[in-house]
Amino acid sequence: MSPTRLCVPGDKLCSVEDCILGTGVYLRHGYIYSSLAGYVLKKNEGEQLPVISVVRETEVQLLPDVGAIVTCKVTSINSRFAKVHILYVGSTPLKDLFRGTIRKEDVRATEKDKVEMHRSFRPGDIVLAKVISLGDVQSNYLLTTAENELGVVVAHSDAARAQMVPISWCEMQCPQTHTKEFRKVARVQPEYLEA
Repeated sequence: MSPTRLCVPGDKLCSVEDCILGTGVYLRHGYIYSSLAGYVLKKNEGEQLPVISVVRETEVQLLPDVGAIVTCKVTSINSRFAKVHILYVGSTPLKDLFRGTIRKEDVRATEKDKVEMHRSFRPGDIVLAKVISLGDVQSNYLLTTAENELGVVVAHSDAARAQMVPISWCEMQCPQTHTKEFRKVARVQPEYLEA
């Protein structure tokens, strides 16, 4: 059900033998054409053929999905979990506010019983996490940082409010005061580093 591509009115999308007509499309000479400028959506609704539709950009809402890597900002912590606001899914910014929770047992893959939340995250930290469970209106998305590539990517020191530099998998250092603070640090992959 994810948006596959952009189209404009009159674009030939597929043969009528490949899909069932949905909204924002029309049939002409055995082919399905777009009647709107927007995103092409194909979704299976139990029929043998997928339903093809075209929706405007305002109708498309990217949602965090299980297994998706998300960028979030820590809003609060306690001894059992950290509350976050999800800002991006992959590299796509979200239009709406989504809340997430990183539980104590989902911070690290090993030594889960030794995790201390205040030594892993602080309010204001920017964290890379993976969605492990979907939320709904009442609950939050459950997130994990239990991989080396996941964890804090941006943190500011308490003393100087300067952006800290990672020095190990569990510590970051302020470049101005040289004080060290504990964090669950993400090992950022080379493809995410900018020159």
